Amino acid sequence: MFDIERWQEIFDTLRKNKLRSFLTGISVASGIFILVILLGFGQGMRNGIEQEFKQDAATSIWVWPGTTSKEYKGLNPGRRIQLTNENYDNAVALYSSELEYSSPRIFVRNVTVNYGKESLVYGIQGVSSNFQMIENAKMIEGRFINPQDESSTAKVAVIGKKIRTDVFMDVDSPVGEFIEISGIPFKIIGVYKEYEDREEERIYIPIAAAQKVFNGGDMVNNMSFTLPPKENFDEAVKQAIDFKEGLKGYLQQVHTVAPDDTSALDVWSAMEEAKRYYGLTNNIKIFFWVVGVFTIIAGVVGVSNIMLIVVKERTKEIGIRKALGAKPWSIIGMILHEAIFVTAISGFGGLIFSMAILEIVGPHIEIDYVLNPSVNFNVAFSTVIVLIVAGTIAGFFPAWKAARVQTIEALRNE
Repeated sequence: MFDIERWQEIFDTLRKNKLRSFLTGISVASGIFILVILLGFGQGMRNGIEQEFKQDAATSIWVWPGTTSKEYKGLNPGRRIQLTNENYDNAVALYSSELEYSSPRIFVRNVTVNYGKESLVYGIQGVSSNFQMIENAKMIEGRFINPQDESSTAKVAVIGKKIRTDVFMDVDSPVGEFIEISGIPFKIIGVYKEYEDREEERIYIPIAAAQKVFNGGDMVNNMSFTLPPKENFDEAVKQAIDFKEGLKGYLQQVHTVAPDDTSALDVWSAMEEAKRYYGLTNNIKIFFWVVGVFTIIAGVVGVSNIMLIVVKERTKEIGIRKALGAKPWSIIGMILHEAIFVTAISGFGGLIFSMAILEIVGPHIEIDYVLNPSVNFNVAFSTVIVLIVAGTIAGFFPAWKAARVQTIEALRNE
């Protein structure tokens, strides 16, 4: 039942002790504010990491050759490992049932690139038709390289959106235009976009053309693969580890590399890296929770201490109430109402302010590995409810102490 006199009494008490009430509210609100902001940044880190991994296919695995660091089977260390078409073809044949997409890649170096009289300084890479899926490139004009381009050694090229913006601003579409690579004309057949501008500064041509036209022989600079997606994250990680170890073992055997030589071949798995980063963000999130919870506890302790002071100040008043017939639970309710009111108003104030900060500032934060910090409202709201319950418990003990005050002792209190 709503008791207007009880609420007037609470407001009168708060008005008489404005500074104390304000500081108590600030301690409680700051606990919720700090917790929500920390959780928001924890989620922002997770969002940023997910964005980084979206740049390439989530199940991608990349192989890079290196230099041997150990003697093995009579061969000296310091040998440069060179991948070949045969290595790639055998790997695809060996693991055909486990693969989704695969592509070799070669970097075309020591060439000049021109569009009309303009000299271009973008990298040339020879890839297969599957590379679009592995790199997660989105076509915005024309098409990507297809198997026919590969088999016919077609002199075609696909350019990035940034190249289209920088070089072809004066034409409606670069598709159909020609660029010259070391004097050899290549027809532009498509424009792709990526998550980052730097990855749009590439010109892709069929790997067959890159090897035959520019004396690449059968050399491959790296190989990339994707595995079929799994519904369970742990299963996907296990699949990636098994494939990675099998592929690395095959290449070590072919190139006579010691099994424990970590420098000769670098096999990178996006799923393993994702697991490592997600584990880190989970630990950071737990740390944020611990910091936030202890901050809230400090606020609740502050409420309890303030209620003890209130009880001390109102001891004589409590004695008068008891002399007039007030029941113990009436005294407890009087103290609890004030504790609950201060805790609830401060908690929801801290919640609203922190959520507003994340909503306004979050989308504009540009920090590496932090993207759109946010927090689940239900989680934050539930935290405030827990805070109110904790505030109620914190206020109960001073209230219980007040209810047990002997009437005659309370009336003697000065």
